[in-house]
Amino acid sequence: MNLFDGLERNARNNPNKTALIFNETSYTYELFNEEANRVAHGLLSYGIKKGDKVAIMMKNSDQFAFVFYGILKAGAVAVPINFRLTAHEVNYILNDSDSLIIFADEDLSETVKKAAEGNDKLLLQVISGTTKQPNQLLLSQFRSFNTVNPDVGVVEEDDCEILYTSGTTGLPKGVVFDHHRILHVGFGMIMTMKIAQDDHLLHIAPLFHSAQLNLFLVTGTFLGCQQVIRQDFHPVQTLKDIDQYKISLFFGVPTMYNFLLQVPNREQYDLTSIKRCGYGAAPMPVSLLQKSMDLFGTDQFFNMCGLTEGGPGGVFLMPDEHKMKLGASGRASHLTDARVVDENGEDVRPGQVGEFIIKTESLMKEYYKKPEETRKTLKNGWLYTGDLATMDEDRFITLVDRKKDMIISGGENVYSTEVEQTIYKHPAVLEAAVIGVPHEVWGETVAAVVVAKPGQQIDHEELQQFCRQELAGYKIPRIIYEMDQLPRNPSGKVLKYQLRDKYKELATK
Repeated sequence: MNLFDGLERNARNNPNKTALIFNETSYTYELFNEEANRVAHGLLSYGIKKGDKVAIMMKNSDQFAFVFYGILKAGAVAVPINFRLTAHEVNYILNDSDSLIIFADEDLSETVKKAAEGNDKLLLQVISGTTKQPNQLLLSQFRSFNTVNPDVGVVEEDDCEILYTSGTTGLPKGVVFDHHRILHVGFGMIMTMKIAQDDHLLHIAPLFHSAQLNLFLVTGTFLGCQQVIRQDFHPVQTLKDIDQYKISLFFGVPTMYNFLLQVPNREQYDLTSIKRCGYGAAPMPVSLLQKSMDLFGTDQFFNMCGLTEGGPGGVFLMPDEHKMKLGASGRASHLTDARVVDENGEDVRPGQVGEFIIKTESLMKEYYKKPEETRKTLKNGWLYTGDLATMDEDRFITLVDRKKDMIISGGENVYSTEVEQTIYKHPAVLEAAVIGVPHEVWGETVAAVVVAKPGQQIDHEELQQFCRQELAGYKIPRIIYEMDQLPRNPSGKVLKYQLRDKYKELATK
């Protein structure tokens, strides 16, 4: 079995069923499969072989789905890239992943062109749209006329995805998955959230994220669900879509729920088709959770606490568990084992803080070309997440801190070390520490605490513009504080918890 078997099966058995809706254009499962085949044959005609890497830097769209499945059908490995990244950041991922071809949206063609400079491995830049840069090819020209299923012979053990996630070093790491692992992500969703063929799904979170891609698009396509894709999240449009297309399962980050609650006259939309709601990527305040339940008229909310390296996988807080364990992250679902351990890998006592580790069939295969990082993270079949947590007597896990000092702003992960490395390049900066501070809309926002070099002054707006040259917009520090020196422990490590405590009060005033 492989990830596209379900697409081909639905194209045979339910050819006329609506598969995708994008910008009011509908595609049946037969047409969806044919469009993916056209991309696959295009890749094969350019010499792409099983195991070759092909990047996708596209916003949510019908074309994203066609390209993603076309890559899989050609036996290649899909490398989704965050479309918000700068050319500098994309250049690193293209080189590190050994990508041979990149598909990108028309408005990203200039970024891709710059990112490809000096890359001898990249053979082709394919642009979805009507205009392109020199030496690029339009997707309409790239696609083959052949709509027959390719006969490549893809099996479960073949690699299918490399998803990039920043690490504590600040450099992104490629998380490798094969078809077997991502199939089990879908099996877990079918068992836990009871996704079925008659569900109507709405994709508004970015498809380059493992959550929206693997939990929902792959699972929904495998089952034969009707799926609506939106390029961006717009609160009013989301409510309209739920009403018009009778969406039955909704997934969003807490910030999205917050924006939906701000829509005037939201009661005019019929949201009764919603039967289940999932939230994740960031903590959801209790008050926001209750208001969201009132909005959708259901208490069937699932807290999904996972990580990319898990497929994503982790723990769930089920709807009935919200009543007695509200505030907990959840506990292991059907196909997952979860523990909280000390530095020796031994289970800690209930209530004691330790490291959250998981074991499941959907765990990553490895970090691409990083054997030492892989050995540190995968031990005896367990994934060591780097997150600090407690487990109670009922085996409910609650995350209490993040070893990696990760910041979650509007559902996007920001790693402090990556931002710090850019700030340290500024000629006026002596020291820098990046932390997350509370924000009423985004959950957290990025703040930088900086120390100026002797005789230098730091212009805050100029520093932000400096960062923008190398970092995506959501990683730019929105708040900048200055100190004479950073607090450190005897070994010289910056005490970030002291900075968070010091500045969280100021941020909320």
